[in-house]
Amino acid sequence: QVQLVESGGGLVQPGGSLRLSCAVSGFTLDDYAIAWFRQAPGKEREGVSCFSTSDGRTYYADSVKGRFTISRDKAKNTVYLQMDSLKPEDTAVYYCAASVGVPLLVFTVKRYEYWGQGTQVTVSS
Repeated sequence: QVQLVESGGGLVQPGGSLRLSCAVSGFTLDDYAIAWFRQAPGKEREGVSCFSTSDGRTYYADSVKGRFTISRDKAKNTVYLQMDSLKPEDTAVYYCAASVGVPLLVFTVKRYEYWGQGTQVTVSS
């Protein structure tokens, strides 16, 4: 059974940092993509970052480039999202998701078969 469990969300001041974790279990394939999406109230879910397990390639939305870093600890089957220089507009529920292979359009929501339950990130003074 495939499971993705997020953790690490919380309240942080603008300019601060948080690290989200996505613990992955139940995969038997080596070629899959683990992505982070976020959804703010009244807005559509949007892709933030993606990690390809087959070649280690990473992908970022323009809005987070240079501020967020995605990485994986293979031994722990965990993918991390380090978020620095956080802004109020980063406030959202953050979800990790998994797809077999990297979708042609990386942040296409419907291409991701498995989802975590989400973790709230609030950036506010």
